[in-house]
Amino acid sequence: MLGIVLALVSVVASAKLFVPDLEPWDIWEPSDETSTKNVDHSRWQTLLNAYLVTGTDDGINRFNYAAVSAADRTLLDAYLKDMAALDPLALSRAEQYPYWINLYNALTVQVVLEHYPVKSIRKIYGGLLGTGPWDEALITVRGQELTLNDIEHRILRPIWRDPRIHYGVNCASMGCPNLSATAYTAANTDAQLDQAARDFINHPRGVNFAKNKLQLSSIFNWYDVDFGTTQQE
Repeated sequence: MLGIVLALVSVVASAKLFVPDLEPWDIWEPSDETSTKNVDHSRWQTLLNAYLVTGTDDGINRFNYAAVSAADRTLLDAYLKDMAALDPLALSRAEQYPYWINLYNALTVQVVLEHYPVKSIRKIYGGLLGTGPWDEALITVRGQELTLNDIEHRILRPIWRDPRIHYGVNCASMGCPNLSATAYTAANTDAQLDQAARDFINHPRGVNFAKNKLQLSSIFNWYDVDFGTTQQE
């Protein structure tokens, strides 16, 4: 169609310089396909049930940080301690996937809670550049300190090679895909990621066409290597 201009929304080109590359961390590659263990994410589900506001007019889910009780902060801490105590390498691949997604999302909620109120997650850590908490060591699993970037770019992305990961992990910003109201499990991960992708792509912050411009979320620019190329076959 003539006259259509492709544009990326609300991000300067230099922002991509701060997006981590895929850096596979081989120690997290193994799994135990004989394992029948099911990871218990019920505590995380309890918190989502209590504080995630869904069904809003603008279609954006919001976590009600201000309402979180001291008891439920303790519940979140206990959930994360349980996740840290697990050995993910002793899990099947199907159990590992939701383990890492839920861990990422719960850690994000915890770090915001620890600094609430805050105008933007980018104001948490990162010094004067305001780069946010993504490179801060937040949890130790199997003796390894992990950052959010480690989980996303060194474990999830290189192991699963699934672009839907970007719809599943939540960065606590308005422009991000929604935090899921349902904890990920081995039984629902595939369907949940499909739904998360549909929800984001069909929301104006994901893909929007207005005034002869096709506007795409910056996610598709930052992680273009995950979503494919412009090369025609």
